[in-house]
Amino acid sequence: MLRIKRVPTIVSNYQKEEGEEVARLGGGCGRNCLNKCCIQGAKLPLYAFKRQNKIVGDRCLAGPESREPPVDFLESLLLGEWEDRMQRGLFRYDVTACETKVIPGDYGFIAQLNEGRHLKKRPTEFRVDKVLQTFDGNKFNFTKVGQEEVLFQFEASEDGEVQFFPSAPVDVENSPSVVAINVSPIEYGHVLLIPRVLECLPQRIDRDSFCLALYMAVEAGNPYFRLGYNSLGAFATINHLHFQAYYLAVPFPIEKAPTKKIATLDGGVMISKLLNYPVRGLVFEGGNTVEELSNTISDACICLQDNNIPYNVLIADCGRRIFLFPQCYAEKQALGEVSAELLDTQVNPAVWEISGHMVLKRKKDYEEASEENAWRLLAEVSLSEARFEEVNALIFETIAYIDNGKGDATHSSEGDVKTEEVDAITSGSQPAMVSGTQECIVLQ
Repeated sequence: MLRIKRVPTIVSNYQKEEGEEVARLGGGCGRNCLNKCCIQGAKLPLYAFKRQNKIVGDRCLAGPESREPPVDFLESLLLGEWEDRMQRGLFRYDVTACETKVIPGDYGFIAQLNEGRHLKKRPTEFRVDKVLQTFDGNKFNFTKVGQEEVLFQFEASEDGEVQFFPSAPVDVENSPSVVAINVSPIEYGHVLLIPRVLECLPQRIDRDSFCLALYMAVEAGNPYFRLGYNSLGAFATINHLHFQAYYLAVPFPIEKAPTKKIATLDGGVMISKLLNYPVRGLVFEGGNTVEELSNTISDACICLQDNNIPYNVLIADCGRRIFLFPQCYAEKQALGEVSAELLDTQVNPAVWEISGHMVLKRKKDYEEASEENAWRLLAEVSLSEARFEEVNALIFETIAYIDNGKGDATHSSEGDVKTEEVDAITSGSQPAMVSGTQECIVLQ
């Protein structure tokens, strides 16, 4: 059994200490938490999103028939409520005071000095050799957070139109999905999306939860608001299903990396692999509907977790592109295969670090931050070329079978290498396509 001890975890201001006896007051536990002891009769804001039937590529551009939403999802609701919680002192530190810089170089890695994030952290143990683990209600989970940390409920609209209710009853029987603050944030607007919070689901992707996360990116409608997911074994530190998200108004290095198309599914989803980036990964985009894209990437994630392969996911470009990274850093760390120099940085390379946002905990590392150092760390995260191809084979076998009931694929003589322009994310323009002779696969 592989273990890493004392891994920092994101904890709530309302998390009880080990051995602390919680007084049972009245009908609840006295902490006004999300658990069933306190949630009965509670009311929270509710944002009901509209399910889309259009191509994902059009999501950031509202069509002429689009109805004005009752509230601006990102600026007024999510970020506005997040700032309200900051004013109320619910965060462990002021993340807006953390130093941040873009590291000189071709990719523009982002370095942040966040010395507060690893201080006063609750030590925890978890297995890093097992991606799927049973939920343990005795350990910290999101039902233990205070209701004041919740910004709003996030659900699909029942009547097909976007709706917002400033105070809506919590449907305990149907287990609401909620958006809550991350009390140990790494950037402005850092929140957690917790699907069906009262069901106490372990940290594992399913189709419904991933679709919910993709719709959150669509509703935000801003390429600088991104969502991320870490599996167990890939630096998720809480075994309660959740996604992370925050706003950072600079392009991520991963978003500028060139890609090579390797497959297209019947549903229009295109799958590419990253080129010239320290971490090997796949990129999913396109699809005839939001659900088409969501189901494809969630099926790939399910394949990885069922085969005990740790992974990270980045949802970018308003949900138009999803990056999938199988990784092995925690395994190398547990086996003693990571250099002492890298271990001394105390950086756990999860989805944000892999995407190019390096959250550094020591001033020395921040001052000496360079593209070379970032590349060296991330290279340890990546699977080898041979192992990556093995994992890809597992993924394609799974999604090809689900896509058309067959496990075969036909080869095409055409291929594309796509290079993201540095300003593509700011202009909203489509990236340039450069013809190539690489072979791609069309799954039929």
